[in-house]
Amino acid sequence: MDEFVTLVSNVGFPIAVASYLLIRLEPIVKDFQKSISGLTLVIAKQNEVTQEQVNQLMDIVQSESK
Repeated sequence: MDEFVTLVSNVGFPIAVASYLLIRLEPIVKDFQKSISGLTLVIAKQNEVTQEQVNQLMDIVQSESK
């Protein structure tokens, strides 16, 4: 029984903490993604890049991240 309690405390607790943090941080990560996409558009407009070129770049980045 002591081995089971030790196993749960050594493995279960870190899994619970990691799951909690992932759930809590997911909306923040999505907000960061939206902000980065917006900044990409602003920088592209400053450098006179067309919307079509930006969309192509974003498609490439999204396909590489999968």
